[in-house]
Amino acid sequence: MGLKEYQQKRDFSKTTEPPPQGPKKDWSAAKTALFVIQKHAASRLHYDFRLEMEGGLKSWAVPKGIPFEKGDKRLAIQVEDHPLDYAHFEGIIPKGEYGGGTVMVWDTGEYSVGGDSPLQALKEGKLHLLLRGKKLKGEWTLVRTHYSHEADSKETWLLMKTGDSMRALSKRRDDESALSGRTMKEISAAQDATWNSNREPENGGSDLKTRIARIAVSKTTRAPAEFVQPMKPKLVKAVPAQGEWAFEVKFDGYRVIAVKNGRKVSLYSRNVKPLRVPEISEAIEALPCRSAVLDGEIVALDENGRPSFQLLQAREMGDPVGGEAALICCYLFDLIHVDGKDLRDLPLTERREQLAALLNGVGDPLRYSTNLPGDAAMVLEKVKAAGLEGMVAKRMDSRYEPGLRTGAWLKLKCLNEQEFVIGGYTEPQGSRSHFGSVLVGYFENQKLRFAGKVGTGFNERLLESLFRRFQGLRISGCPFTDLPSKSAGRWNQGITPAQMKRCTWLRPEVVCQVKFSEWTRDGKLRQPVFLGIREDRSAREVVREM
Repeated sequence: MGLKEYQQKRDFSKTTEPPPQGPKKDWSAAKTALFVIQKHAASRLHYDFRLEMEGGLKSWAVPKGIPFEKGDKRLAIQVEDHPLDYAHFEGIIPKGEYGGGTVMVWDTGEYSVGGDSPLQALKEGKLHLLLRGKKLKGEWTLVRTHYSHEADSKETWLLMKTGDSMRALSKRRDDESALSGRTMKEISAAQDATWNSNREPENGGSDLKTRIARIAVSKTTRAPAEFVQPMKPKLVKAVPAQGEWAFEVKFDGYRVIAVKNGRKVSLYSRNVKPLRVPEISEAIEALPCRSAVLDGEIVALDENGRPSFQLLQAREMGDPVGGEAALICCYLFDLIHVDGKDLRDLPLTERREQLAALLNGVGDPLRYSTNLPGDAAMVLEKVKAAGLEGMVAKRMDSRYEPGLRTGAWLKLKCLNEQEFVIGGYTEPQGSRSHFGSVLVGYFENQKLRFAGKVGTGFNERLLESLFRRFQGLRISGCPFTDLPSKSAGRWNQGITPAQMKRCTWLRPEVVCQVKFSEWTRDGKLRQPVFLGIREDRSAREVVREM
């Protein structure tokens, strides 16, 4: 379509919408693409569904909103292409101008298309989409129902919910910007537009996450304390030489966003599941502030003061290892909001200064995650010598970007450990009860790939608990798209045809934590050990960490 129609419909001396400038960079090198959905109160309220393609945004107007129930359909009318900068736009289109009304960035994230390339799928009139946004996670499909050769004629499509159903958003969540946290009423009252055409993408624009819309929220803005998606670190082998970096321990526990409003404290995992740790909640309630949003990690410490995910799991099951209850702490490393002030646009150093002041004089179970002195190589060696999982490096000037993995935060691992999805189990052998090993994998291009068998790290209580849980997930067919290897060699941990017949297959929904010595040449885990179940992770998010 191009941007000619977009430009013809707007007077940029009157509207703050971004004028088309053409792609500043070659976006073709990007491996993933962004999507944005804007809630638009024009003459009629509707949702604008936009997909990044060819350096711009292919756009559809969805009058009835996004479907959540599997099989539900919504009319989607393809409209003019929008410039990529439009993904940054949230504010007011003046009355009398084309599309006049309030615009909210309702959701944003990344998408991929099953099968062909996005452009090929668009040409054929069917895009099977996997959305990984802040609100929408799962599968949807766009199907063209009317094709027109006329340049000014609108093509009609259907936006359908495919894959599993998704729970509909609450009224409050539906009326909340994915980036600024504002409601439609607040955006309208502000009479502003937060799009900023002067802000260039980082890394030459090749990293999707650095190109997802960024909202400039004033550091003095008064706003309620509410959950925000935690910022994510990128896995790397070394810290870049450029930039100033601060180093912290990478803790082996549950990432937590703590929200305090007066005497009410809520703890959430990264996928917005409530966490119940009364001693942590009580300690945050006692902090000297009216409201706050804090980012941290809940850990269980062993007798040497090292975080242990196995101890954390054992505590949840009421089965403390060695007969002694583990010490539960919450290491806090970022302050996102305090007393009505949104701090996301402040540099890391300023946010952490305020966090340190807030925690001054506060003891266990809350701990301030201190910076580790020295250069990256020295710190990593010390962390490795201490038997810790790894370290996190953060740019000192980085702002807090919810839900994004921009490269401003990095993680370096000393131990091989990550999440996997359980897709089945084998029969018990010898004195083992319930099952022998769990069969685990990870998602690649929406398909579950086999990574190996994990047979160590279980005690009797855990075997019994998992076995009971597995019974409600049994299925008849193997969920792994690359059937486990028929070779039973020592290096590939394969499964023989005879063993395949005795495996019990499961719906791939349960996520577990596994440590291992290395990946083998054929992509299997060597010497894996089961650490515990991760209730804070969604199965579809589990990929092989590279």
